Amino acid sequence: MIAALETRQLNVLLGGRHVLRNIDLQITAGRWTCVVGPNGAGKSSLLKALAGLLPCSGQVQWHGQPLATLTRQQRALQLSWLGQGEASTLDLRVWDVTMLGRLPHQSWLGAPTQHDAQMVEAALKATQAWDWRDRTLGELSGGERQRVLLARAMAGNAPTMLMDEPLSNLDPPHQVDWLEQVQCLLAQGTTVVSVLHEIGMALHADDIVVMHEGKVVHHGVSSHAATHAAIESVFGQRIRILQLDGQWVVLPRV
Repeated sequence: MIAALETRQLNVLLGGRHVLRNIDLQITAGRWTCVVGPNGAGKSSLLKALAGLLPCSGQVQWHGQPLATLTRQQRALQLSWLGQGEASTLDLRVWDVTMLGRLPHQSWLGAPTQHDAQMVEAALKATQAWDWRDRTLGELSGGERQRVLLARAMAGNAPTMLMDEPLSNLDPPHQVDWLEQVQCLLAQGTTVVSVLHEIGMALHADDIVVMHEGKVVHHGVSSHAATHAAIESVFGQRIRILQLDGQWVVLPRV
């Protein structure tokens, strides 16, 4: 299997504290990998390091190429990023925010093409944000803005997409919509890596990376018993994972 993203002896030091320690990881191309763990485990830091957004020691590779050797445009064409609690200018129209995802595909000072417009339209419709295209972000709720930011990331059509807490501010029906959008991305061959607090949703992923205290303690298929045991362990055995009506569910351990 081909690795879309790979780290070797990855370390990140922030404020004098090691937030990531000696991480060796391979993210398989074309699959959905979800990163889970308790608060402070290093999940978001790992995602940012994979995206090249944090200074680190060790090595990060994208499709076999050291990240440090890629130009800014090459990075933008290969990877889309949806960060946690991202801020955007509230007076920008939804259409214009989504079009920002097409910037890596446009020439310097070049106007958007018809293809750019088609990609933006498809992304807005996929996230059910098309009807807001002429509204500003300031007119939308937090959940609606999150869907627009997801549309922006999808419009970039990059082969790899990293999402940090993409379900924040989304109600349960729209969380299900997001899950369907991920499945569509996977069907197109996109590699998806997400950080989720919602363990029940994370169990829909192909693979799960379990983190604790800045280290990867397990990386395996989401349906495997060893993966479930690792998740239960890092949460202090306070949850249990069971199969109900053919789906994995998370319950409190009483």
